Amino acid sequence: MLWLKARDPALATRVIKALYRAFFTEGVDISDPDTAASIAASEGVNVAEARAAVDEPAMKDALKREVEQAIGRGVFGSPFVFVDGEPFWGLDRFDQVERWLSSGGF
Repeated sequence: MLWLKARDPALATRVIKALYRAFFTEGVDISDPDTAASIAASEGVNVAEARAAVDEPAMKDALKREVEQAIGRGVFGSPFVFVDGEPFWGLDRFDQVERWLSSGGF
């Protein structure tokens, strides 16, 4: 995702939604790099490039940094989002995120 986000943020958003949908609604093991790359390909990503990015040392280092930063902010699961500094954890909290966004946090 870091690789794709740097290349095409809009496409990265579509892919992450597809990955979450596969995991949370279909029970797909998205931790398998080939499976994740295949799901990304279904959204228009070049499967060979996506798969190669998984093994790229620079991407592995970037992922380690991102994980360390997330832990430092208190992230403990996925999906976990911050809106205006307010943490929301879990797919079942997305309705609260929508309310927060529509009401300005009140």
